[in-house]
Formats: sequence, structure tokens, C-alpha cells
Amino acid sequence: MVKSDIDIAQATKMVPIDEIAHKLGIDGDSLEHYGKYKAKVDYSALHNHQGKNGKLILVTAINPTPAGEGKTTTSVGLGDALQKIGKKTAIALREPSLGPVFGVKGGAAGGGYAQVVPMEDINLHFTGDIHAIGAANNLVAAMIDNHIYQGNELNIDPRRVTWRRAIDMNDRQLRSIVSGIGARTNGMPREDGFDITVASEIMAVLCLSNNMDEMKTKLKDCLVGYTYDNEPVRLGELKAEGAVSALLKDALKPNLVQTLEKTPVFIHGGPFANIAHGCNSLLATKMALAHADYVVTEAGFGADLGAEKFIDIKCRIGGLKPDAVVIVATIRALKMHGGVKKTELAEENTEALKKGLPNLLKHIENVQNTFSLPAVVAINAFPGDTEEELAVLKRAIEETGSKVVQSDVWAKGGEGGVELAEEVVKLTEENSSMTYAYELSDSIEEKVDKIVRNVYGGKGTEWSKKAKNMAKRLEKLGYGDLPICMAKTQYSLSDNATSLGRPEDFNVNIRDLTVSAGAGFIVVLTGNIMRMPGLPKVPSAVQVDVNNEGKISGLF
Repeated sequence: MVKSDIDIAQATKMVPIDEIAHKLGIDGDSLEHYGKYKAKVDYSALHNHQGKNGKLILVTAINPTPAGEGKTTTSVGLGDALQKIGKKTAIALREPSLGPVFGVKGGAAGGGYAQVVPMEDINLHFTGDIHAIGAANNLVAAMIDNHIYQGNELNIDPRRVTWRRAIDMNDRQLRSIVSGIGARTNGMPREDGFDITVASEIMAVLCLSNNMDEMKTKLKDCLVGYTYDNEPVRLGELKAEGAVSALLKDALKPNLVQTLEKTPVFIHGGPFANIAHGCNSLLATKMALAHADYVVTEAGFGADLGAEKFIDIKCRIGGLKPDAVVIVATIRALKMHGGVKKTELAEENTEALKKGLPNLLKHIENVQNTFSLPAVVAINAFPGDTEEELAVLKRAIEETGSKVVQSDVWAKGGEGGVELAEEVVKLTEENSSMTYAYELSDSIEEKVDKIVRNVYGGKGTEWSKKAKNMAKRLEKLGYGDLPICMAKTQYSLSDNATSLGRPEDFNVNIRDLTVSAGAGFIVVLTGNIMRMPGLPKVPSAVQVDVNNEGKISGLF
């Protein structure tokens, strides 16, 4: 019988977090313990180690399918494998959101024998960072409505408040609401709504700040709405940045945990890549680079979203550059991109595999050509994969001139990723000069068009009148030189979730734009993408339980 992820994790004996920190040269005085196996790391651990810079390895993937790709599992297994071959290694990942944990996706701490522990804590409340971010976001929301109620000195137009409330849960009921109804003392009635916390600008600000002072500056610049005279209103005008920063004081510090094989892992920040920028915090990545020779990190969903935003947003803002990229794919997922139903994936089907292969080939093309980075494809192995299917896949990848390695970290942990680790080490020795998908000097429309044409492979864009007007408005306000954060379905290279494989001759529909002025990017809403997901008909939450001893089950 195959053990579940949670059974494997709960059977593993962890070591005290001080031992994990010691591997990286972080002393106990820099740790703030959250029990025996979790700790926050003080900012001083980074500031006292300036100058050191390890090799940065970015793990990305094809467009995800219900068959699963195993990007986080591969990231964790690769980190364990690098440690196994004698490299001083750290891993830097995002914090899971309760939305997908209780929704469709389940937990996000890896799988099989390539997991981060304690996985139950990480997948649930962890150290409270996301709760703090939600509280900070909602403090701003409360201060906006209170300001309007108390006389509205800033002349805020209640119909043009752009700052939404946040909750870390998939709750479609809260997407659009009316607040302030009833008695006059309940506030000004207006249309309102909630975003999932990981899509909030507070999350992005925290993830893209190098220190507390920088975070305060970014917070002050956050746009919260417009006046009756159509002038922007910023968070700093509400004098909210101090209180918000106080709520985020501890949340800004990276969290340190361990893998099943005792590799150090920084887990910090959790933005989605389909509706936000999809990368863990700059502080955690830089802290890992300051203390390890090799750092494995990941970006959300496929390379069209996560890797593009990692490079065009995070690397730009943080001054980073990956030394190598790993593109994760599975035969099962590629067969789904080729038209096979999930129920038929166990059957050998090389024709469907060949039809689905263009999706992977497009992601390879993006990494190597658009972004000019060295890449290796990791085939995440599943028991049902056949020798013929593996041969077809490897042959197609090698014909592009790319490296391909089979990875078996789910079943074997670090041992199953040694070949991949050795290939990655070779790649990091290559000289490369990263390129971006667009220039910051391009107009907003030009940036979006370049992403659609060069990264997605589309023929162009179709802009709503509302989106075109907002683009002009944002450029007039001085935001035209900001990077772009595309809010797009993760399931397709296009904005149509049902167009699998490598769609061609498509336009991407640009519905609306918003500016995350504090975080430093413009969010472009495409298709029918929403910033508040909903639960499926049978949510993962129905499987989760806890017994009298506090032992949790059902977290995948």
C-alpha cells in the first residue's frame, strides 16, 4: 500500500530547528522559535552576511493539469539531492494559502519522500504570516471607510475606492458585496468585495521589500482609491503605514523549517502566480543565497506565469538572476495536454503525448530564448509511465538541444534526484546574461503585447474600452514605467482555460487594469480571471480531520 503524503511526513523524525540553522551558519541568537521545529530568522542574519552570493536555481513547469506536475516536490527533492552530493544547499518556497489547501489543490509542501515538515503546520496557520497580512489589509480598508464616515477630509469618492478587503479562503460569496447598509452609523453604503489574501497588495509589498523602512515606503505609495476630482488617494495620506507595518513586524521575517532529509528551507510569502506575482519573498531568497552555495526556489504555475513574473518583476526589483532553470513536466500531464481524459492516463498513448509536447516545447523556448537562461527538463516520474513514452519524450526534448533528466524524488527523495542535481550544477557554471520579455520604457500596451506574443505565443491582444482608458490614465499618473503582472488562467498559454497544448492564432482579452503602486507593478486582468477563487463541488476540506491527540489527517 502506498503511504499518503501526510503519513510519510508524520512518520519522519525531525531535528530541532537550531540544528538546521547551524547547517547554514545561522546562530541561535538570530532565531525566534515557534515550537521545536519552526523559527523566524531575524533580519540581522542577512545584514551580517553581505557579499556572499550562492547559485540561484529556479524551478518552473508546464501549464498545470489535474494530473499534477510536481513542481514543489521536484524543488524539494532537488534541494535534498544537492545536499546529498555534498553541496551546501537551501530551499526557498512560498507559504501555502488556506484557499487551495481546503479547495482543489490541497497542500503545498511537496509530496511523497520530497516534503517539507512539519507539513500540517506549514499548510495551515504556520507562523501566522498570512493572517497578519490579512489583518493589515483589512485595517487599511477599515481606515478608508472610517475616514469617509468621519467627514472625508481627503474627498474620497466612495464609488471609486479600489482597496478591497481580504480573507485567506476560497469564498465566491464575498467577491462582490454591498457594505455599510442599515443605520447611518454603519457607514457609507457602497459596493465592496474581497480578494483572497495572497492576491492582496500587502502580500506583494511584503514579498518585494528588503527591509522594514523599504516596506513602509512601499506601503505609503499604495493606491487606495480616487477623489471626487479623480485624483489618486494613497495609503500614506491615511497615515496608516505605521500601524500596518507594526502588524507586519514579525511577518516580514523569513521562516525556517526542514525537509524530510533535513535540508534547510525558507518558506516565506505566498502570492499566487495566476492573479499575483507568484514568488516567495526577496528577504527569504536573499537570506538563503547569503548562507548557502546553492539555492533552489520556485515560481507558481507554468513558466508563462510564474517564471515570467519571477524574471520580469522579482529579479528586476530585487537585482537577482537565476543561474539555471529546471522545467518540470510529467508524461501524464502532457497526455492531458494532448487530449486524454484523466481517467485514461494510465494507458500508454504516445500519440497523445506527441500532441501535448508542444506545450513543454514552448516553455523551453521561453526560458532559453526569451529569457536567455540555461535550462534542463526534469521528467517527474510516475509508476504508470512506459519505456516507449519516456523514449518519445526524451527524444523530442533532445532534438531542441535541451538537457533532459528523469527525476524520481517523490518515491526516492534526494536519491531519486541525484542525476538532476549533477546536471543543474553543470548548468550553473555556464555563462548567461538574462534578458527580459519587455523594456520598462515600453508603453503599457507594448509590454502586454510583448508578453502575449513572445511568452504566450499569441497573435495579439483585444482591449476593452475600460482597459484602454485605464492604461492611458495610469501612464498619465506616472505609472507607465512599472512592470506588468498578468492575471491569467494557469491552465493554458492563452486566456482560455480549455485551450490546452500550444494554442495558436489567438488573442488575449484585456478586461481591466489596476495598479499596485506600492508593490511596484500593474495588474492586467485577462479573460474571466478572478482575484477570489471559489470552492469546488467536493472541496478538499471534507477530507480533513483531527483526532483527540491532535493528529491531523486528510491533508494529502
